[in-house]
Amino acid sequence: MKKIEFHFDFGSPNAYLSHLVIPAIEQRTGSKFQYVPVLLGGVFKLTNNRSPAESLAGIRNKPQYERLETARFIRRHGITKFQSNPFFPVNTLMIMRGAIAARAMGIFERYVDEIYRHMWAEPKKMDDPDIVRGVLDAAGFDSARWFELIQSAPVKDELLRNTEQSVERGTFGSPTFFVDGEIFFGKDRLREVEEMIVGN
Repeated sequence: MKKIEFHFDFGSPNAYLSHLVIPAIEQRTGSKFQYVPVLLGGVFKLTNNRSPAESLAGIRNKPQYERLETARFIRRHGITKFQSNPFFPVNTLMIMRGAIAARAMGIFERYVDEIYRHMWAEPKKMDDPDIVRGVLDAAGFDSARWFELIQSAPVKDELLRNTEQSVERGTFGSPTFFVDGEIFFGKDRLREVEEMIVGN
């Protein structure tokens, strides 16, 4: 079985759209994607990259084309639960550390679904601790334990280590995928990811 990794940050709408498509790929191929939380702000800093909102500002036609491609992706995959987050850009440090904490708490998959839902399906200001606490409590998670863990050195160190190691392997943005170590960037590369999973 090939090793398939999804390096993600909740702040990337394209990573969210990928997250919605991954289950169908897993079902078709019998594979399992390993989710690796990374901090996109840290990735940008380490690679001297910028977010699309910054890098596309003032460029004629390209932002419009990017929106067109996103609309095509959404139609192709029958995605119905996606909205622009009116609070974007959101500082994701807290919720990305939270992903590390959630794994330690044994709630990782549900946590990822819930945070993505409140970022891009029912958008909220997910860098506001009070709002995040409400989301966690509504999902039945132990928010007090979660807030305690995200301040701990092991959680902080793991997110930093994930981010640095991802960049060392070639990451410059999110979503990034690795199939047996080979890198693919962007939601539109999921076709190639699937081809490599089923290929010899």
